[in-house]
Amino acid sequence: MRTVKAGLVGLGTVGSGVVKILDRHSADFRHRAGVDVRITRFVDRNEQRAVDLGLPMGSFSTDLASIIDDPEIDVVIELVGGTGFARTVVLDALRAGKSVVTANKALMATYGHEVMETAEEHGVDIMFEASVGGGIPIIAPLKRSLASNEIQSVIGIVNGTTNYMLTRMAEDGLDYDAALLEAQERGFAEADPTADVDGLDAAAKIAILASIAFNSRVTFSEVPAEGIRSISPNDIAYASGMGYAIKLIAIARRTAEGIDVRVHPAMIRNEHPLAKVNGVYNAIYVIGDSVGETMFFGEGAGSLPAASAVVGDLIEVVRHIDGDCLGIIGCTCNEHLPVRDISELVTEYYVRLIVRDEPGVLGAVAGIFGENGVSLGSVIQKRTDAEGDAEIVWVTHRASESDVRAALAAIEAFEAVHEVGSVIRVEDLS
Repeated sequence: MRTVKAGLVGLGTVGSGVVKILDRHSADFRHRAGVDVRITRFVDRNEQRAVDLGLPMGSFSTDLASIIDDPEIDVVIELVGGTGFARTVVLDALRAGKSVVTANKALMATYGHEVMETAEEHGVDIMFEASVGGGIPIIAPLKRSLASNEIQSVIGIVNGTTNYMLTRMAEDGLDYDAALLEAQERGFAEADPTADVDGLDAAAKIAILASIAFNSRVTFSEVPAEGIRSISPNDIAYASGMGYAIKLIAIARRTAEGIDVRVHPAMIRNEHPLAKVNGVYNAIYVIGDSVGETMFFGEGAGSLPAASAVVGDLIEVVRHIDGDCLGIIGCTCNEHLPVRDISELVTEYYVRLIVRDEPGVLGAVAGIFGENGVSLGSVIQKRTDAEGDAEIVWVTHRASESDVRAALAAIEAFEAVHEVGSVIRVEDLS
């Protein structure tokens, strides 16, 4: 059995998990998987991380060249994150003829085409299972197990931070600020939560999944993303009363006009499997023309779940090295489907307004919707505060995004309307 040597760049949360898994299971991998892999070099800008993990200091460096220039290193594991230095790590490794395993969603969603082409040019592997869904296997199933299908849609809850926050808001009535603070205190949210709460993390992940599912390149910049900052306990209560749950959903669908891809809060029926995914858990719901409906569920983040996917990719690369079959799983984006503009979306909408509680306001707002081609399905007026303002909730019939946005622009300009509190799409996820 050949011993394959790897270099690890980044000893943070996921990197430390990789070290722990290999320490715990390397003997098992030799017996059960038939591979002998050892990480012999480590790079990080913080030497203390290596000390804390008990790594031999002779194997540690702050210089990337110690890995890239080492002819004995066959695989580089990139766990730095971001699209700056990480891009250098990945491209330099591939150009040096080393296969790469990464968990970097931002890199693959932004520079995936460049990375895949470089790997193909140099006849090596690029593996990135951990970039989406943490420990949930989804990229390999889409590339291999479901390859016989025409994938119709991939819809997921792919951000554990926002799912935890929405769960706490639904179950215990916390408002956005309280739910965020609790998530930060428990280590589920970063000090700067922007990427999570504004939907950017989920947008990168669905760009990757859409590219694989539809064999057509989708980049991060092409994914419209909205977050959960405007969601209130009132919205969740109204949705529950109508039989819905509110989730931050990443959607990618194949349509006759191209790929419909987007990230935003959505109201989904309580009967749908995704409505029952709570806490920090993630789930990805895939519909194929042959397999039908499938769902992949598990912990989407954390040191060991993400490291599990990284080590799984590492084992696969080592098998390819041992079998002399590197570079056989390359880019599959051989179609060139357009990405549909979100203005073309047609669905139902939930709209919550704060207005003056006086005669004629309800009718005037309904008239503005009608003038813009938006038909209303129901209206709820339940709350009037001490200042004489009323909260009104409208649910439209199916309408185009462009018509709804035009109506909302006119409604915001109406002097009796104080605030458009929330606009949430009501999704049929079948």
